[in-house]
Amino acid sequence: MAIVSPNQVVESMIQAGEGKAKLPIKDLLIRGALGGALLGFGTTLAFTAEVQTGLGIVGALLFPAAFVIIILLGLELVTGSFALIPVAVMAKKATAAQMMKNWFWVIIGHVLGAVMYAILYIIAVTQLGLVNDHAVATKILAVAEAKTLGYKSLGAEGFLVVFVKAMLCNWMVTLGAVMAMTTKSVIGKIAAMWLPILIFFAQGFEHAVVNMFVIPAGIILGADVTITDWWVWNQIPVLIGNLVSGVLFTGMALYYTHKKAESIIILELPQTKAAVPSTQR
Repeated sequence: MAIVSPNQVVESMIQAGEGKAKLPIKDLLIRGALGGALLGFGTTLAFTAEVQTGLGIVGALLFPAAFVIIILLGLELVTGSFALIPVAVMAKKATAAQMMKNWFWVIIGHVLGAVMYAILYIIAVTQLGLVNDHAVATKILAVAEAKTLGYKSLGAEGFLVVFVKAMLCNWMVTLGAVMAMTTKSVIGKIAAMWLPILIFFAQGFEHAVVNMFVIPAGIILGADVTITDWWVWNQIPVLIGNLVSGVLFTGMALYYTHKKAESIIILELPQTKAAVPSTQR
């Protein structure tokens, strides 16, 4: 299981960010929708495990499976792109306009895919509304209210709390995307990605794309949450918090400590003198 050097990892981040920035809108929507739906699958898997065992850590151990599928299939996850595309912009391999286009259309795709999965999942577990006491459905409803009304009840402090939890979340999620680049073997990539995603999910931090599934699903199930509650008290501050930590703590931090350091080392290498032909000695 060969390990890729940090400098090479940063170069891979730049290349990945460049590729994402230049995708057409059609691909951003499709890959974003698949990414949103797959994180919905991962969330219901984690909730199912928690309900069955009574241990949240069991669900956290399983949730990264969805993230792994997204990365290995080259799908879009805006939270990972919050770190990857900015480094491509810093390296002048992509433009700010391309970056914003990616983020906008992938978010639209995420919402469509996550809500689609929410509808299909609720049809399955409630048998078209005939079952009202499904344990996972009850869990989703409670989580949706906690992620919105819970912060709303704190007032202005609620914005700070949800913002910080979003920052902590995406610090780990972006590291998950980057850790996939630290090795070339599939097993190595899976193991490397699993660790940071487990860390974020086990501690209940706020992930924008997971919430694009959980909160709409809770609303459909009857949670006392409005669309305004969803976006004002969770989705918008979580997206901003995810963005800030992705750019600062992963993208810029790794770029400036490895890519820039590499450039400085190259510039400081002593210039070797050209050999003088023997006839001129």
